[in-house]
Amino acid sequence: MKSLILVLILLTTLESQARPISYVGGHTLMLNIGGQPDNIYWHYTPNINYSIGLDYQQDKISNEYFPSARFTYLLNRKNTAASQRNLYIKTGVGLTNADNHFYALTGDWETRRLFAGFSAKQVSGIGYDLFEQSAKIGIAPYLGDYGDLHTWLMVETKKDDLEDKRTTYPVLRLFKSGAMVEVAYHRSTDWTLHLMYRF
Repeated sequence: MKSLILVLILLTTLESQARPISYVGGHTLMLNIGGQPDNIYWHYTPNINYSIGLDYQQDKISNEYFPSARFTYLLNRKNTAASQRNLYIKTGVGLTNADNHFYALTGDWETRRLFAGFSAKQVSGIGYDLFEQSAKIGIAPYLGDYGDLHTWLMVETKKDDLEDKRTTYPVLRLFKSGAMVEVAYHRSTDWTLHLMYRF
């Protein structure tokens, strides 16, 4: 209950959307629970084109806990009067063991009403290599003004070559100002939770 109250407080205080690169000088703190891996992640944006960060994660395949350094670079951004498109390269390496690393190509396109995104990610951990693909589409059931609570109803699908099966599930995304919460559920993966706070 305390966590829910904290999320509601965060949702009423700041302003922005989930982006791996923030405004110049901005910080972002994220918490991911229920995925592979669970992690807490902070990044700083010193330049409009990239962000640097640190995370601490639990790798559920190798059952390791470790810190890593991360870097995200904006390859391309296209803004129009009605939409925005982004393409990113992301990478990270374990600080205690360089065998833990990943690189990814991710992208998204959105209007105020529609969203589409994808990710292709190569992950290496202790004793395994994994390639994961995902795609997400969404619709905003209403259009809010600047500073309002925004809601996205989404569907995400993922597949990795470790389990070689596709998992598709509903996602609810809420954001207001600099705070965002994303909740998803699938019977094989149970609940996942993504919290973000930008400052």
